[in-house]
Amino acid sequence: MRIIQVVNVRWFNATAWYALFLSRLLRDAGHEVIVLTLEGTETHEKALAWGLDARALPLNTVNPIKLVSLLFSLRKLVKTFQPDVVNCHRGESFILWGLLKKCGKGFKLFRTRGDQRLPRNNFPNRWLHSSCADGVISTNSVMHRHFLSNFGIPNPQLHLIPGGVDRDKFQFSPAGRAELREQYGYADSDFVVGLLGRFDEVKGQKELIASIATLRAQGLTQIKLLLLGFETATSEQSVRTWIAENDMQDATTITGFCPDIAAAISCCDLGVIASKWSETIARAALEFMSCHVPIVSSSVGVMPDLLPAEALFAPGDVQDMGTHITRAYTDAAYYARLGHIQGERIDHLTGADFLQQTLNVYRGLA
Repeated sequence: MRIIQVVNVRWFNATAWYALFLSRLLRDAGHEVIVLTLEGTETHEKALAWGLDARALPLNTVNPIKLVSLLFSLRKLVKTFQPDVVNCHRGESFILWGLLKKCGKGFKLFRTRGDQRLPRNNFPNRWLHSSCADGVISTNSVMHRHFLSNFGIPNPQLHLIPGGVDRDKFQFSPAGRAELREQYGYADSDFVVGLLGRFDEVKGQKELIASIATLRAQGLTQIKLLLLGFETATSEQSVRTWIAENDMQDATTITGFCPDIAAAISCCDLGVIASKWSETIARAALEFMSCHVPIVSSSVGVMPDLLPAEALFAPGDVQDMGTHITRAYTDAAYYARLGHIQGERIDHLTGADFLQQTLNVYRGLA
């Protein structure tokens, strides 16, 4: 198949990762793939680094003259490449692809919704998603139910496809665990809680620091915190201030950039997804699960699709989060059950599963 993935995302966030990982899987499976990106963005650079055929266009422009020029550029690309499928991962330029589709350009058009914002139920959106698109792909059940309940899209056109994970790359590493635990000064008896994610309010670092500080004050001093991340919207100095305010300096390690994420995850005994919103794709959760490190999580985004109810806590609730961490630390049966359930779940969230489900949708087999 000849496929165009429209990935006009500035930052290499979960939406961009979902689209580029899918593009790489499709390419490696023998399909011809062009990735449309924005010039000078992290997503464009990552696409090039992954060896993808990335072409930059002003897909987010709102200038009327540039929009007309963009439409002609897209029309020319369709004429020369003759795609079987165009998949838009963002809304900007989706209307232009809808117009090209309606002009009989001969490709199937799909809209993948991997962001947290529910689309507005208005006429333009209903027309684009119901009449122009051949299918709508959601990465989580919240978005899927929104389309099903509010947009009147026939169920056969709606598809729920969570992201996959590279099981070859993300495996538990005994050697990596031993090396990093020694490097960070963890004893065998320490229970290391890890949070993987950029420093940003949405990721809940502040709440997790406060939660573990409370548990340690209650006598659970073997619980340590490993923050696998680096500053973005929130500075590292802000994070260190939260650590100091909670007297957590001796119990917290900040890794900064990790060259081997699988080894860093393996260093942990428990992963926490502390996000206060978003997590519509939950890349970090999939990576923890793939490395067979149990996780507990806030009940946002796709997390209820990935985890059992007993692993979920209320977003931003420091006490509820602490209760779940304490239970994982003290209740061996609960900890083992989390690992078992999540292990079975990740077996159906491989890259191969992700690829096959998407191809089934593209081919009209789903």
